[in-house]
Amino acid sequence: MTERCLIAALYGSLALCALRAPAQAPGYDQPYRPQVHFSPRQHWTNDPNGLVYFDHEYHLFFQYNPFGDEWGHMSWGHAVSPDLLHWRELPVAIPEENGVMIFTGSVVVDHANTSGLCSEGQSCLIAIYTGASKTPEGGRQTQNIAYSRDDGRTWTKYEKNPVLDLQLADFRDPSVQWDADARRWVMAVSLPKEHRVSFYASPDLKQWRHLSDFGPEGDTAGDWECPDLLRVPAWQGHESLWALKVGLNPGAPQGGSGEQYFLGSFDGARFVASKDRGSHGWTNYGKDDYCAISFNGLPADQPPVLMGWMSNWQYAAKLPTSPWRGQMSLPRRVSFLRDGAGLALRQEPVIDPLHEQSSALSGTAASALLAGNGLAAVAPYELDLDFGHTSEEVFGIRLYSDAQHWTEVGFDTKHREFYIDRSNSGIRISPDFPGRTVAPLAEGRPYDLRLIVDRSSIEAYAQEDTIAMTDLIFPPSTNDRIRLFVSPAQPAKISGRLWKLKSIWEKGPSAH
Repeated sequence: MTERCLIAALYGSLALCALRAPAQAPGYDQPYRPQVHFSPRQHWTNDPNGLVYFDHEYHLFFQYNPFGDEWGHMSWGHAVSPDLLHWRELPVAIPEENGVMIFTGSVVVDHANTSGLCSEGQSCLIAIYTGASKTPEGGRQTQNIAYSRDDGRTWTKYEKNPVLDLQLADFRDPSVQWDADARRWVMAVSLPKEHRVSFYASPDLKQWRHLSDFGPEGDTAGDWECPDLLRVPAWQGHESLWALKVGLNPGAPQGGSGEQYFLGSFDGARFVASKDRGSHGWTNYGKDDYCAISFNGLPADQPPVLMGWMSNWQYAAKLPTSPWRGQMSLPRRVSFLRDGAGLALRQEPVIDPLHEQSSALSGTAASALLAGNGLAAVAPYELDLDFGHTSEEVFGIRLYSDAQHWTEVGFDTKHREFYIDRSNSGIRISPDFPGRTVAPLAEGRPYDLRLIVDRSSIEAYAQEDTIAMTDLIFPPSTNDRIRLFVSPAQPAKISGRLWKLKSIWEKGPSAH
C-alpha cells in the first residue's frame, strides 16, 4: 500500500484511493474487443458523460464501475483524444463518495469564470451531474457541480452541493450549455416518469431558475432520459434548426432502450417542436446506441458531434466480453436535411482518419460480390456501396463469418424498409438479442449504404446518412465473406469501395 493510500485508509477513504490508483493496463486484443470504438481497459461502462473540447483536446467522461464488470458504484471514467478516435484513458475523474453515485451529466468551459470556481484570469472546466443517493423513502436525485483547474485531470466537488434539488427520486441527466445571446447558462434536465424535459437558467452554474417544460410528446412508452439540446446546421445550406434528443427506456420501437429526436425552435427559454414532416424521428434505429450526447466547446463553425453508448439495457449485463463490458459508438457530425421527403437528422461518422488500404468495387470486384465466395474482409473495415435509384425489391449484403453465421443488411423497397438482421450473427446472449431492426425508407433519397464493421458491432448509415442503425454482433470469426443479394434480378449498376481500417490501439495501450 502506498503512503497516500495508507493515509487514506486511516481516514476511512480507502475506496477513493482505489479509484485513483493506477490499474495495470491489459491489452486491447481480446475476442470482441472493438478496434475503432472506445472501450475502457477493464470494468463496466455505460452512458458517455461530459463530452467537451478544451485546449485542443477532446474529453470523454463515461459512466464507470471501477470495481467490476457489472453496473454499480457509478463514477465518471475519463479519456482524452486529439482527434475523436484515438483515446488515452486517465484515472477516474469524479468518484462515488459518501453513498452518492455520480450519474450522467455534462461538462462546460467557464471562460469568464461566472462560477467563481476558476483560477483568476483562467478558464476552467465545470461538471454538472446527477448525484444519486439512497434514502429511507427509496432514493433521491439532485443536480451537482464539480470543477477542474488542471485540464480535467483532477476534480473538486462544490462544497454547497446540490445546486438543484426538487426532492425527487427521478430527476436526472443535466445537459448544460452557454447561451451567448442571453449571457447565461441553460440546462435541459429530465423528469423521466413524467416524460418531460425541464429547462433552467443560471448566471453562475450555482443558482438555477425554471424556464419551461417540453413534453409529453412523441413516444412516451418508457422513461425519458439523457436529454440534449443542440443547434443543428443545414447540410449543404445556411439555415439552422434546434434539435432536442431524448432517450427512451424501455419501450423503443426496436425493443429496450432507444432515442428519439424533435426538430424545432428554441428562443432561449422554450423549445417548440416543428410540425413539418420528418421533424420527429429516431437518432438510431438499431438496438445498440443509447444516451448519445454532444460535445460542448466546439468551435462555432463546426457542426455538433454526438457519441453514444453501444448497448441496450435489455442485455447489457450479459455481453460476453472480458475484462471490460461496454463500448462507445463512433462520434457523428450532425446536420439536418430538408428535401421532398421532409426533414431528417443527418449523422456522418468520424472515420476517415482510420482509412488505410482500399479497393474500388466496380467491374470485376463488383461481380465478385455476387460470386459464390464473395469478397474477403477482416474486421475492422468500412464498406461503402451505392445502389443508385434501383427498381429492385430487395437487395443488400450478407456478411458471413462462417457457413452457419451471417448478418444481413438490406433494403426492402416493397415494404419501404432498411434493415439489419442479426438473427444468425453468432452468440445469442439473450432472448431479446436476435432479431431484425428496421427503419423507414424515404421516397426520393438514394439507396446508398455505409457500413463500419468492428469485431463486435455494425454501424450502418443509409440514404445520405439520414438513417443510422447500430447493432452489436458476436460472430465466431473476424474474417468475413461479403456477398451481395438481389431480388428478383441483378441491379443495373453498383459502385462502392472497401476500406481496411487502422486500429485505434495500434500503438499499444501506453500510447492510447
